[in-house]
Amino acid sequence: QVQLVESGGGSVQAGGSLRLSCAASGFPFNRVVMSWLRQAPRKGLELVASVHSDGRSTFIGNSVRGRFTISRDNAASTVYLEMIDLKAEDTALYYCATDWRGGSRGQGTQVTVSA
Repeated sequence: QVQLVESGGGSVQAGGSLRLSCAASGFPFNRVVMSWLRQAPRKGLELVASVHSDGRSTFIGNSVRGRFTISRDNAASTVYLEMIDLKAEDTALYYCATDWRGGSRGQGTQVTVSA
């Protein structure tokens, strides 16, 4: 059974930083792409970043490029999202996700950035 548990969210002021973590289990973590998605109030789901199984290739969305970094630790089955220079528009519920067998995502962790 796929389990994805996000942590690290919180409330920060604009310009601040947060590091999100996602602990994964129930699937071959070191063989799959992992992603972070987010959903802001009254908006659709947005792909923020993805990282290849080897950790070397990454995709960073245009809206966060230069401020967010995705990484993974395959030994710990954990994926991270390092966020700096946070802006009010980064306020959202952040989900960790995998496309293993149809796809799954966690319950999410809330990030709130005050201007």
